[in-house]
Amino acid sequence: MKFYLLNLKRVLIIVMIKDIALLRLFQLVSPGLPIGMYSYSQGLERAVEDGLVTTSDQVYDWIEGLLEQGMTQIDLPILARLYDAWSLDDITKVMHWSATLMAYRETFELRAEDRQAGQALARLLIELDFEDAAFWLRRNDATLATLYALAAVRWEIPKQEVVIGYLWSWLENQVLCAVKLVPLGQVAGQRLLIKLADLLPEQVNRALSLTDKEIGGSAFGLALFSSRHEMQYSRLFRS
Repeated sequence: MKFYLLNLKRVLIIVMIKDIALLRLFQLVSPGLPIGMYSYSQGLERAVEDGLVTTSDQVYDWIEGLLEQGMTQIDLPILARLYDAWSLDDITKVMHWSATLMAYRETFELRAEDRQAGQALARLLIELDFEDAAFWLRRNDATLATLYALAAVRWEIPKQEVVIGYLWSWLENQVLCAVKLVPLGQVAGQRLLIKLADLLPEQVNRALSLTDKEIGGSAFGLALFSSRHEMQYSRLFRS
């Protein structure tokens, strides 16, 4: 009986640890995280302004394209490598992959967004007693994925869940932007989330299977409309 109770206690502890990690992930991907991600549309505002994206189906096509050509080919595999580097406390590799991710940002606006979000998360993590975050506070190659991976490793969130959470946060933000910009109704936005979420498991698996040489890609429409958004006269979202 004593042996049984000891094993049961161990199981309960493991379950509690997993539950805490899951809660930390919810915190990390929450729209309420004070890093200002709601301020960016990643070119979508200009695409709507120019008439390229005006319906729910066109929003789906836009986000699907960014998911397959950008997030799956670039952001997610690099996030996984940042996670591995932080797990080993290998700052040289962290810097390499952070700089690599920043190099894939094709416009001033996209680079500024990633840097500002990364530095904002660094400031938050410093306040939460993450000493490692201070190094990234004023670095031009700070990215959101870099600091996100740091928090995930320190909070012992499993890597696959980390990648899924990061992707979901991006997807939710894109749909919320479309709801405001097109505009779409709230129900239409939820339908889009359901439909697009069906794509995520396959894309995450593909991203995690890529070798270093297979990482890379470009979404020409994103680069074009992001650069045009930088000069848009009247806009809701930050440039």
